Amino acid sequence: MEQTSFSLIGMLSSMNWVAKGVVLVLALMSIWSLTIAIERIWRFQRAKRESLTIARLVTPLLAQHKLRDAIALTADKNYRHSHLARVLRAGLTEFEYETTQSLPEDFDVVASGQRAIERETLMTTAEMKKGLGHLAIISTTAPFVGLFGTVAGIIHAFQGMALTGSGGLGAVSAGIAEALVTTAFGLFVAIPAVWMYNYFLNKVDRFNVEMSNSSSQLIDYFIKNEAKVRAGSTAAVRR
Repeated sequence: MEQTSFSLIGMLSSMNWVAKGVVLVLALMSIWSLTIAIERIWRFQRAKRESLTIARLVTPLLAQHKLRDAIALTADKNYRHSHLARVLRAGLTEFEYETTQSLPEDFDVVASGQRAIERETLMTTAEMKKGLGHLAIISTTAPFVGLFGTVAGIIHAFQGMALTGSGGLGAVSAGIAEALVTTAFGLFVAIPAVWMYNYFLNKVDRFNVEMSNSSSQLIDYFIKNEAKVRAGSTAAVRR
């Protein structure tokens, strides 16, 4: 009588074609989620490092009212991954453009700059969430894919028992063990995907807080500048 191997390799080799197909699909899903995780980790690390540099360099430029230098800094390709550079550039570009154009006196420069910042924040957030939807899909579907393989394997085991005419737990234990491997593999793929999804989502939320703080500080800068301009205009009229 042929002895069934209960090692992982032995069970994988004795699986039917449906179970092997499920294992292949799960393996591809695992590679896919790992690829997304590596790319996002690299992207977020670059964003954090470049944003820290931008925050350090742009502050003295704004204190000296060097808007064009600040815009050139945030547009530098060396900081293209920085989320702070993107939102600051959007606001500064809008503000610099409007201050150099002949606009109606009742035009709200601050509100216009704020809208530009909000648009860029939304686009930056969407870019940062790239791939996270795929991780969510993998984390929710991988257990069901594995369960499908298990059900197919158990059906195959009982079909084999019916063909041989043998009964008892011993006749189907090997087939059931092989089938349960797909469920275990599905959980093995899904659990890290859930962890990575939640981790990256928390990182995006933290970046959103940083963008909101920088945007608020930039809007305050706009308001102060507008107040100074209006105060200067009022003083000139009185003279």
